[in-house]
Amino acid sequence: MENSARRNIDFSTIMVRIIGYGFIGFFALCCLLPFVLILSSSLTSERAIMESGFSLWPKEFSTFAYEIVFKNPRLVIGSYMVTLIITVVGTAVGLFIVAMTGYALQRQDFLYRNKISFYIYFTTLFSGGLVPFYLLITQYLHLKDNYLAVLLPGLLSPFLIIMMKAFVKSIPHEITESAKMDGAGDFTIFLRIILPMTTPALATIGLFIALGYWNEWYNSMLFLSPNMEYRPLQLFLYNVITSADFIRNSAASSNVTPQDIPLESMKMATAIVATGPVILFYPFVQKYFIQGITVGAVKG
Repeated sequence: MENSARRNIDFSTIMVRIIGYGFIGFFALCCLLPFVLILSSSLTSERAIMESGFSLWPKEFSTFAYEIVFKNPRLVIGSYMVTLIITVVGTAVGLFIVAMTGYALQRQDFLYRNKISFYIYFTTLFSGGLVPFYLLITQYLHLKDNYLAVLLPGLLSPFLIIMMKAFVKSIPHEITESAKMDGAGDFTIFLRIILPMTTPALATIGLFIALGYWNEWYNSMLFLSPNMEYRPLQLFLYNVITSADFIRNSAASSNVTPQDIPLESMKMATAIVATGPVILFYPFVQKYFIQGITVGAVKG
């Protein structure tokens, strides 16, 4: 009787695993196919795309789109470096500020924590608008054509502060109280206790901040003029696509056939150029990202 029950349990477990792995595999394949389609299209000639559409395998192999994107390697490398520096510096500084703010707002002995938390939450519902923001950056802070105009707005995010506050709140208050009794100051508690215990949260929020800086192009377009030699990567690629689109629309007057301007394959090539480093970096923080999402989901 017991052996029969064990066999039934083992069979049920195997079936659940097969169904679960099958569903996860199918879902992973659905997530992978769009990227394969983008990569294949970026290596397909424009004529094949216009005649047969997009496909998962290049029907007519061509690297012409990448040749146009990397026509001036110095500008591409310069744009990469600008974006990389802004992303690294902005992520480090922003993560430190967000972590300190979230830690302070969850402290029970902080008198104005509720009022400040409401003020931060209020900014997620209402904003001053684009014109006051532009005047603040250009007229008051005088950051026109300055990379700080791209760096500073992304340092603090109300959503990330609220998220960090929830993460830190899951740490028992008795830990910080015992550290105070041992003579530790607030900054020592933050650096030596809070930060090591919130590593998954820091990785999660850091990934959000880094992606925000890496994909940033709107503030760059507003505050960085074309006179600057190097502008962030996303804006550089956007300008490449815009220029190709303009030339293609003017093909009739320029005696240029549409197939000579690989606009569709260029869009796919710029997507690969922009997302490649992120895809390579993500596996290193994936485990922390998953832990950060599940922190606080189960309490003992």
